[in-house]
Amino acid sequence: MSVDAKKGGTAKGAAAPRERLELAAMGMEAEFGVLLDGRPVKPEHLFGDPRAFLGDGLMHRQGTSYHLPNGGAVYFDTGVIEVATPVIEIERGAPARTGRSLWEGILGMREALDAWELRERREVRLVGFSTHYNISFELPRHRQGRTRTVGKLALLLSYLLPFPVMLLATNRRSTGVGVRPRGDRIEITADFTPSASLMIATATLVTGIVREVMSWPSFELEMLDRLGLPVVRDFAPIPHTSRKGWLAHASCYRRSPFQSDVDAPLWETRDGRLLSLRQVAGLTVKHFWHPIRRISDPFTFRLIGSVMRGRVPSLLDLDDRPAEYEDVGRLCTWDNLFPERELSRSRYERVLIRAISGRRLTMYGRRYRPTGMRGWSQVVFRREDDGTRHAFGIDYLIGHLPDWERGG
Repeated sequence: MSVDAKKGGTAKGAAAPRERLELAAMGMEAEFGVLLDGRPVKPEHLFGDPRAFLGDGLMHRQGTSYHLPNGGAVYFDTGVIEVATPVIEIERGAPARTGRSLWEGILGMREALDAWELRERREVRLVGFSTHYNISFELPRHRQGRTRTVGKLALLLSYLLPFPVMLLATNRRSTGVGVRPRGDRIEITADFTPSASLMIATATLVTGIVREVMSWPSFELEMLDRLGLPVVRDFAPIPHTSRKGWLAHASCYRRSPFQSDVDAPLWETRDGRLLSLRQVAGLTVKHFWHPIRRISDPFTFRLIGSVMRGRVPSLLDLDDRPAEYEDVGRLCTWDNLFPERELSRSRYERVLIRAISGRRLTMYGRRYRPTGMRGWSQVVFRREDDGTRHAFGIDYLIGHLPDWERGG
């Protein structure tokens, strides 16, 4: 067996199996419509690929996807620009790290577009469209059985998550909150939120609840009644509008929750209570208070409680969708809520930042230069003494991170 095989690498010519991350992880994505001089355009028609405004020298990921210096990526997807974070291991502060990474990517993209505008004498605006919150699902198949599959988990969460997510992440023009099973992860879909702090609060709430529900003995819907969780009577999600999954659409309710008074007792639950949207959300959060707290930073934990109690306004408390949606990166921006001196980078982030920078790594006396990525979980290197290519999982590379960061 070669040294690389022993050490977790895949040599040139060998099949590259899809590698499951060893650590529970999360990630986020945000999608934006593009307006050129006030008119909607498809970014692929305007730019071709992101290098047109980000510049050359970026590490290519796949298709029109290129890596950003912070480990994230920018790409075009069916008429929108999408910014994605790297995978970030789930621990205390992980949602804040993930939100910071996403907004850093948005800021970097906006600054590059500002420079493009000056060169071309045109105006480009980014219009907030959607945000996706991804949480890994690593339950082994032998522990899933028939009642704990990722599909059943997605359906269960589509009953549980909508009202808390609505209160933190949606606006008066929103139409739904979705849950999609994605094999080794669960993806929650909602509107883009122009407040970085509310977006991080949503990520924190979603991650805490999803990870706790994954530990339940069953993902059958009866668990909601067994645990006394509030579920709106007669609610049933519809199939998601994109990919497999479920959507809590406004049409699934007797009235649109997005257009209703969040403090009016309009919602009859299956156990006979008449509650407001804020009360349903608050009771759900109260049930999961400890799991949410375990992965939250102190600021975000207080913010979630304040929104649930009505001490800090939800976007649904406003009369209409805020104007900040229409010019992301200028009307709403990242104000460095979590500087690195207060919240360090995660280990996965640090590995990917080193890889994307192209910094050499010495392992066992041989020097390797990173040249690309396979998905989010493997870094492709060129070994300098013989020119062969090798892929190493980011979990394995964590063990070499101290040497890499010292420039070894």
